[in-house]
Parts: sequence; structure tokens; C-alpha cells
Amino acid sequence: MKTMQRAASTVFGLLAVLGATASLEARAAADVAKGGDVFAEECAECHSVREGKNKKGPSMFGVVGRKAATVPDASYSDALKGSGLTWTPDKLDAYLAAPKKFVPGGKMKYDGLADATERASLLAYLATLR
Repeated sequence: MKTMQRAASTVFGLLAVLGATASLEARAAADVAKGGDVFAEECAECHSVREGKNKKGPSMFGVVGRKAATVPDASYSDALKGSGLTWTPDKLDAYLAAPKKFVPGGKMKYDGLADATERASLLAYLATLR
């Protein structure tokens, strides 16, 4: 039994390393211009990139490093307001991959962006919005 537990632990450890490696590879392949295209295709209907210009969702201007649910005049769920999140690249990546899983009870009507390279490019683009 202990041998099985050690084997399972090793497998899970290897999967975690592979996942981290895949994320690093995606970040290395990040392309700001592609990220702008991803934003236009996936996000622009509900979010703007202009400071102080909210749409259905808050402006993404300055989102990287910003405390969640703090854009004036934007509407947020109680779940996001109470999350205590600060939008670091890692947290944005996890949120964009599966918003409803990352913030249960959130009200963003988006299922997520599965492609890690596209997310990395989107994050690279969002980081330029300062």
C-alpha cells in the first residue's frame, strides 16, 4: 500500500512539474500583439482598455497588480468583492482559464480561455495597459 501511495505521490509531483513547465513555455511564447488580438476577440465586448471607461465589465486598464473589484462605477459580484484577490499574472491566468471555478459565485459570463499560450499573450498585452 505504501508503495502505491509513493507511486501516486510521484506521479502527482511529476504532473505538477509538467504543468508548471507548460505554463513557463506558454509565457515564453507570449506575444503582446497576439494578446491584443485575443483581447479583441474574447474580451472587448464586455471590457475596455481605456482608463475610466467601463462597459458591462470594468476597464482592464491597469488590471495587472490591481486589487480585484476596485474600479469605480463597475459592478461586481459579492464573491469577487469578498475574494481579497490582487490581480497578479498567476491569478489572472487562473481566473481567465476558468472564471467560475476560480471565483465561485462570480458573475462574469465567460467560460474561460483554455489555450495557455493565448492566455499568456493576453496577459502580456494586459501588462502594457498602464
